[in-house]
Amino acid sequence: MSVIEIALEGCGSPADLLKSKIEERTARIKVIGLGYVGLPLALTVQESGFAVSGLDLNRARVAAINGGAQVISYFEEGRVAEAVASGRFSATDDYASVTAADVILLCVPTPLSDKREPDLTQIIRAAESMSAHLRPGQLIVVESTVWPGATSTLLRPILERSGLRAGEDFFLGFSPEREDPGNQTHSTRTIPKIVGADDPISRDLLETFYSQVVTQTVPVESCAIAEAVKLVENSFRTVNIALVNELKVALDAMGIDVWTVIDAAATKPFGFMPFYPGPGIGGDCIPVSPAYLSWRALDVGSELPIVDLARVRAAAAPSDLAVRIASDLNTKAETAIQGARVLLLGVAYKKDVEDTRESPALYMMQHLEAMGASCDFHDPYFPVLPQTRDHPTLAGRISVHLSAETLAAYDAVVVTTDHTEVDYAAVARHAPMIFDTRNVFDRAGIAIDGDRTFVKI
Repeated sequence: MSVIEIALEGCGSPADLLKSKIEERTARIKVIGLGYVGLPLALTVQESGFAVSGLDLNRARVAAINGGAQVISYFEEGRVAEAVASGRFSATDDYASVTAADVILLCVPTPLSDKREPDLTQIIRAAESMSAHLRPGQLIVVESTVWPGATSTLLRPILERSGLRAGEDFFLGFSPEREDPGNQTHSTRTIPKIVGADDPISRDLLETFYSQVVTQTVPVESCAIAEAVKLVENSFRTVNIALVNELKVALDAMGIDVWTVIDAAATKPFGFMPFYPGPGIGGDCIPVSPAYLSWRALDVGSELPIVDLARVRAAAAPSDLAVRIASDLNTKAETAIQGARVLLLGVAYKKDVEDTRESPALYMMQHLEAMGASCDFHDPYFPVLPQTRDHPTLAGRISVHLSAETLAAYDAVVVTTDHTEVDYAAVARHAPMIFDTRNVFDRAGIAIDGDRTFVKI
């Protein structure tokens, strides 16, 4: 900042000056972490009229963004390039640039540890790096998933190592991200934004800022409440997904199609919300949030046994399906799983995104191979499987090209991710045995050739 800028900022209270900048959209925004949460948020803020600088320690990603590369496949074509060309958006890997920002949005990953417990390593490091460059009058908003109380009791003391006091010298709050990658109906702008802070001035600044960016803000009274909102939302989903996967097995044993039952039940205009079965849960929200909530409950002397059971059942889904595939191969096709060739259609955790975080398909592949199967995959978003912490032995595998000859060469083809680009009609014509975990064939009205074995699981 220039000497003149610093002098001007001394002409009023830091909160009033910052609020004026936000309302006039002259505030400079810094988004730390340019992944599936931070980059859509940064672009949305820039498209709202603010100057935005993103910060990410991945230098290759920073270079790609500054070059206007698409980076995330489901973005509208040219979105990143247009933002860069506007002169109001750029990326850097330098934490010293934090000093120039008026509003700092923290969007770094907070995954689970090897023990399936909260891992706040990256957000702690980000807070430590930020604290060396803070100045009075800044608003800091945490968007990363954390356990209730973490912003106030863990991150605030780190930030205050700068010598500045939260709520007085700088302002601090929490606003949980609600991104749904690939969703064509709800965007960052249209999804209501929860905003929480422990003091009214910070809360007002949060609401003022996000009201410039999204269509609706929902203020709550503390950071802890806002933190809990995210965890409750995704724990709700985890419990219901685990429930519907169990219903699928039970109804199948009764000769009843669970998909038909759910669609009929969904016609009830109250008291029911449809959830659909699948091969398991993935991404950085549904598998992660319940673990953070459960961990915090134990930390304060309570427990969440229903949530914990749902987590266990959801985590078991890929192995349960692998056992089912092995059994049906043996009984319906007289093929032993030992030595069987199995092709998985889709390794992303959800359709039409290039994201394998906590993907059930990768867990299923490992379970099938542990039983002796030889597995390949096809995924239009992954020509080559990347290195991942949980599946290091799968890294470097190449997506096979789908053709009549390729499909016919496998003992079984398993639909694990319902990507739009896959030619399911060709699968129905040429794969000897098909396992559908996503109900894609019925939904698309694709008939299976009579000499093919089809199993909806």
